[in-house]
Amino acid sequence: MTARTGPREARRWIRTATAGQGPPTVFLVLRRMRAPLIVLIVIFSVSVLGLTLVPGQDADGRVTHLSVFDAFYFMSYTATTIGYGEIPHAFTDGQRMWVVASIYLTVIGWAYAIGSLLTLLQDRAFRQALALQRFIRTVARLREPFLLIAGYGQTGQLLGRSFDLLGRRFVVIDTNSERVDALDIDAYHADVPGLAGDAGNPQTLEQAGLGHPYCEGVLALTDDDEVNLAVTMAAALLRPELPVYARTVAPSIEHRMTAFGSPTVVNPFDRYGDHLRIALRAPASYQLMSWLESGPGAELPPRGTPPGAGRWVLCGYGRFGRELIEDLHAEGIEVTVVDMATAAKPEPSIVVGDGSEPGVMTSADLEHAVGFVAGTDNDTTNLSLVAAARRISPDLFVVSRQNRPETAPLFAAMRVDSLLVPADLVARRIYAQLSTPLLWRFLLEMPELGDEWAQRMILRLRRHCGRHLQALWTTTLDAQGAPALVPWLGGGEVTLGELLRAREDRERRLDVVPLLILRDDEATLGPGDDFRLAAGDRLLFAGEPRDHRALLETLHIEHLSEYVLTGRQVPASWLWRRLTRTQLSNPRS
Repeated sequence: MTARTGPREARRWIRTATAGQGPPTVFLVLRRMRAPLIVLIVIFSVSVLGLTLVPGQDADGRVTHLSVFDAFYFMSYTATTIGYGEIPHAFTDGQRMWVVASIYLTVIGWAYAIGSLLTLLQDRAFRQALALQRFIRTVARLREPFLLIAGYGQTGQLLGRSFDLLGRRFVVIDTNSERVDALDIDAYHADVPGLAGDAGNPQTLEQAGLGHPYCEGVLALTDDDEVNLAVTMAAALLRPELPVYARTVAPSIEHRMTAFGSPTVVNPFDRYGDHLRIALRAPASYQLMSWLESGPGAELPPRGTPPGAGRWVLCGYGRFGRELIEDLHAEGIEVTVVDMATAAKPEPSIVVGDGSEPGVMTSADLEHAVGFVAGTDNDTTNLSLVAAARRISPDLFVVSRQNRPETAPLFAAMRVDSLLVPADLVARRIYAQLSTPLLWRFLLEMPELGDEWAQRMILRLRRHCGRHLQALWTTTLDAQGAPALVPWLGGGEVTLGELLRAREDRERRLDVVPLLILRDDEATLGPGDDFRLAAGDRLLFAGEPRDHRALLETLHIEHLSEYVLTGRQVPASWLWRRLTRTQLSNPRS
C-alpha cells in the first residue's frame, strides 16, 4: 500500500481503525449507568404493575382495571412530567394514592440517574474515551497526505509551524495533554488532530493513522530515545514503505534504529560536531548552509571568524562533550576537559572540578586556550561558565549548548560565537529533507566545493534575493512540469540563462538563482547560465515569488516560451495565429 492510495483503501483502513473503538465507550457508559438504569426500570415496572392491579371505576360505577398498555402510557407521560390527565376514566382514591407514590419514587430514580450521568461526564476515563473516538474519526476523514509526528515538544512545534506554512497536514501524538490541547488554539491554517498518548505503543500509532493510506511519513521526535526507537520499529514493521525520521542523542540507539529498515536518524550532538568542523574550516560554507537550512524568510546569518590554531577547553563530559571532542580531535585540535568526574583518564586530559570556580579554570590553563565549550545539560550552568571564561580570556571563541527555549534571550545577550540548540538543529535538518529533497542533496554536497565557491553563491543569492532568503522550489522538466519547454529540449540547445529571461522583456533576467540541477542522479551545484538543459532534469531554485510565477508561466505557456527562447512575438491564441498566418517555431509545431 502506498501513501496515496484511493478512497477504497481509505475506507478499509477506517473500518480497521475504528473496529473495537466504539464498543468500549458504550460498555463504559453501560457499566457506570447500570445501577441507575436498573433502578429506573424497576421503579417504572412496579408502578405500571401496581396501576394495573389497583381497581378503578368507569362512568357507570363498575369496577375496572387499567390494561398494561394504558398503565404504561399513563406512567410514561407522568414520569416525564408531561401529564395529560387520568385515562380512560377518572381515578379512584386508591389509584391516585398509588400514582402519588409512583411519582415520588420516579423523582428519586431520575435524580439518581441524572446525578450518575453527570458524574460519568466528569469522569476522566470517559472523557478520554470520547476524545479518542473523536480523534480517530478526525484522522479517518483526512483525504490528503499527512505526516505523523510523535512528540510535540520544541522540535515538533517548530516543524509543525513550518509544515503548516507549506500547506502540509500532520497528526500529533504526545504524552503531555497540555501540548495536545494547545493545538486547538494555535494559529494553524488547518485543524491539527492531536492525541494524548504513548507513542511507543503500536496501538496508539495505529489509532493516529500509521495504517492510514494517506500517511506519507513518520517523525519520532520525543525526548525519550527508547520511545523514538519503539516508533521507528513499529513503522518499519507495520508500514515498511513509509519514510521515518527519528531523533536520538545515543549512538547505541542510533545503531538499533538503523537495524529496522533505513530510517533517517538525526543525532543533534553528532550533527553539531560536523557543523562546527565546517564552521572552523570553511566559515562561508557554514554561513550558506545555515541560511538555506533556516528556510524562506530567514535573514543571512553573520559569518563567523574561526579562532587560530591552539588548544580548547571543554566543560561537561557527557554525551555532547564526547561527540564534540571526537570531532575536534579529527581537526587536530587538542582539548582539555573540565568535569566533576572522579576518575582521571589519560586521554583526553581531565581537570576534576567545577568549571565556574576560578581555581579550576586556572588548572585548565584557560588563559592560553583559543576556544571554550560550555556543554552541560543545564542552561544556568552554561551561562555562568561562559561568563567566567570570558572574564579570564575575553578573546576566546565560545561555543555553548542551549537546552531550553526559555533561555534563548539570555544566550542571545551573551553573544556566543556558536550556539547548539538541539531541537532547532533537528527541526532544520528534517525540514530540509522533507520540504525540498533536492535542498538536502545540495546541503550534503555543497561543503566539498570549498569556501570560495560558497562565497560566490552567497553573493549571487544576495544579488537576487537580498539579505532575506526568498522562495525555494523544485521544477522537473517533463511533460507535466514544463509542457511548453519539453519540445525545445530534444536538441540540447536550450541553456539555463535563456530559460531565466523575463516573459515581458527577455533582456531582463529573472531574480532567480539555480542552486542545483539533478540529471540521472548526477548533481550539478550552482550551474551557470551556459548550462544546457535536457528533458527530465530536476532543478532547485531560490528567488522572488513573483519570478517563480513568471518562470512557471514560461514553462507552461507556448507563446511565452517562444518569446523567451527566440525573441519572436506570436499571438497567444491558436485562432489569432491562423488569422495572422503566424506559427510557433518550436519543434512540436
